[in-house]
Amino acid sequence: MPVRALVFDFDGLLVDTESAALRAWEEILAARGVPMMPRATWHGAIGGQGSDAAMLRYLADLLGQADAQTLRAQWWQRHLALVDASPLRPGVAGYLADAVRLGLGLAVASSATGDWVAAHLHRLGTRETFTVVATGDAHRPKPAPDTYLAALAGLGTPAAEAVAFEDSPTGVAAAKAAGMTCVAVPNPVTAVLSFPGADLVLPSFDELGLPALLDLISCP
Repeated sequence: MPVRALVFDFDGLLVDTESAALRAWEEILAARGVPMMPRATWHGAIGGQGSDAAMLRYLADLLGQADAQTLRAQWWQRHLALVDASPLRPGVAGYLADAVRLGLGLAVASSATGDWVAAHLHRLGTRETFTVVATGDAHRPKPAPDTYLAALAGLGTPAAEAVAFEDSPTGVAAAKAAGMTCVAVPNPVTAVLSFPGADLVLPSFDELGLPALLDLISCP
């Protein structure tokens, strides 16, 4: 069945915000002599709306709620500075350009809030490329399939004719629950994880161009 649309996660997938978030926490906690959350716990929170909340719970148990909130505020400022300097991941611009050239529908399905995603898409000059931006403040976050189902509804494309792109196991689970073919493209933080359910795992967007990818994969 031919592919008519592509749906992309945002954080960690289009832009490597995951590395920025982790780096910011490591810097802030190291300055205070506070041990970092176990990496396995961090990995388990990626992809939904859980990493910030998970870190706050960890710090509150370790230091108390007040200190946890103080560190979170410091982290947020450092995180913003790092993300605001982050470009599209290598190869993403080529994928988007090829998708437009091929007449494919384009959407974003993210567990993040709409203002966060829209601001960065505008910053990167890509907001108008996407017909639909479905986010976690309007829909249940991943691993629920809701953001993907909303993106498909907005595009007017059945799941069987769309491909999802994800960087986390949680995101892959959401895409598969929506009935979509899913390609995992891990970022440096999630590259150590396994991606059960993914139809294809690529080390980067540069590994395989979109036309070749479309020739390789098949939708349900």
